[in-house]
Amino acid sequence: MGSIVTINDTLQITKAQGFPAELDFVKHEVTPFMSADFKDRVFEFSGKEGIRVYQAPPVRVFLAENIDGKWLYWGQCHILETKIDMEKKMTSGKYKITKIFTVEEMKIAYELMDSRPEMNFFK
Repeated sequence: MGSIVTINDTLQITKAQGFPAELDFVKHEVTPFMSADFKDRVFEFSGKEGIRVYQAPPVRVFLAENIDGKWLYWGQCHILETKIDMEKKMTSGKYKITKIFTVEEMKIAYELMDSRPEMNFFK
């Protein structure tokens, strides 16, 4: 009997799935967002394909925005809640942003955490 559960260390979502609309890379380059800007805010995501399990707080997971198939690593978050639709095999939930990377950290994050050239936002 096989498993259909995916264990993730990254919450990778699109704006349509619940990535914060105000986080815009062009704006971040001009006036960097700070972790404190998101303190105590809770965000929701939905429509994440697959049955997914995330580390529970206080363990962090990485937060990546999926932009046209490219991953932009924005920082770290805590997954607060997940809901799994077993029939549709979809995951939704709530998360809190705990760290926002600087632009330089965002560029380095891809190099450190991901080796798939087709996913590199900066190429």
